[in-house]
Amino acid sequence: MKNVQISQELFIALMRYFLLEQEELYPEIKKGLEKKLDALVMRELYTKYKTAPSEEEREKARREYLDKRGVPESFRW
Repeated sequence: MKNVQISQELFIALMRYFLLEQEELYPEIKKGLEKKLDALVMRELYTKYKTAPSEEEREKARREYLDKRGVPESFRW
């Protein structure tokens, strides 16, 4: 299983939320975790695009990556 790094601010917010029961930090934690999850998904798609075994799979992964990234069709090569 891979390790995932988070920012110190998010870590401290998680610690305060769980150990000190400061529930007002929930929106900040949720936003930080969603941002991290999006980054993980984008990295996985990019890796899949770069390491696909066939040209067809590489093109499919490239399109999926660019779609997720929000690059318009008219701007793609």
